[in-house]
Amino acid sequence: MRPFSVYVHVPFCATRCGYCDFNTYTATDLGNQVQRDTFDQVLISEIELAAHEMGSDRRPVETVFFGGGTPTMLSGKALVAILAAIEQKFGFASNAEITTEANPDSVDQAKLDQLRTGGFTRISFGVQSASPLVLKTLDRTHTAGAATAAIAMARVAGFEHISADLIMATPGETDQDLRDSVDLVTAAGVDHVSAYTLIVEPNTPLARQVATGSVASPDDDDAAHRYELVDHLLTKRGFTWYEVSNWAQPGGRCQHNIHYWLNDDWLGIGPGAHSHIDGARWWNVKHPRSYSQKLTAGELPIDQREVLTPAQIRMEQVMLGLRTASGLDLAAVEGLDDQVIAKLASDGLLDEAALAGGRLVVSTRGRLFADAVVRDLLG
Repeated sequence: MRPFSVYVHVPFCATRCGYCDFNTYTATDLGNQVQRDTFDQVLISEIELAAHEMGSDRRPVETVFFGGGTPTMLSGKALVAILAAIEQKFGFASNAEITTEANPDSVDQAKLDQLRTGGFTRISFGVQSASPLVLKTLDRTHTAGAATAAIAMARVAGFEHISADLIMATPGETDQDLRDSVDLVTAAGVDHVSAYTLIVEPNTPLARQVATGSVASPDDDDAAHRYELVDHLLTKRGFTWYEVSNWAQPGGRCQHNIHYWLNDDWLGIGPGAHSHIDGARWWNVKHPRSYSQKLTAGELPIDQREVLTPAQIRMEQVMLGLRTASGLDLAAVEGLDDQVIAKLASDGLLDEAALAGGRLVVSTRGRLFADAVVRDLLG
């Protein structure tokens, strides 16, 4: 049977970062419409309803990922209770990977100890940068020192794996800023780094700042240079890229995200969460108030459903597979144009050694143009 995972979306943040367009809400946004202190019970009610709906189709859970938002805005007790409900209703596979995201200033030693004792094995910190200027531009509330301290506390708590997120090519960032950021997280002892180029999403405060000229627009050439720099720095420190934006030390790969890239099955819990099981996809209503109201009425909070067509499945197979270091088995993907593949290889965008072995794998340069490579392959 296909591997099965669970994603839990916790939609709360202390403040809204200017670049973020995720489905997140501050206390000011929600007022008294949704009670954060009891939201774990709302999430648990969806877990129970979903398990009942799946009936005998339930499978042991390989990975669980708490994302957001900032999951650690909930108490350690609440997060452990949600995790316990998932285990009770579905069961865990042996050596299940259990991850939560966290901001460095949303945890202390007591909470991290509670999470580790309660079954969490992996934690991913939103570090973003070591530069005070970059953190200010991104509206982050923590300091570089807080990030170092949080990673150290997670190590003391006994987390098996610790990850850090970085953001590259923020206006005003220098090469040295990025070097300092990589130095900070690797010296602190993480075994996984995700590094993303800043994207100015529509209808965000950052987009409005760029439109008025108060913040410079991110530069594509700077972004490409910074990507090559972060790849070089992490490779020197013993990390290996395994997906366009992800590097890990041996044994440190995020298994949950690998399941996404392989298009395996997962159940999404929480406002706006997406699910993908047996070729069908559905997603929940986005606002926490509407989400809670449906569950209070005894209904699953599903907004819409779709059954994926063969064309959609093929598109996602190519789009997701080409982002990974293992790439695509040519024999497993129908209808690709040999001339297009030859042109991409001659342009230096595909790994020619992998191609000779029957696999499509983007080259280091090809990682910078992965979306364009996918578009060309799909015609």
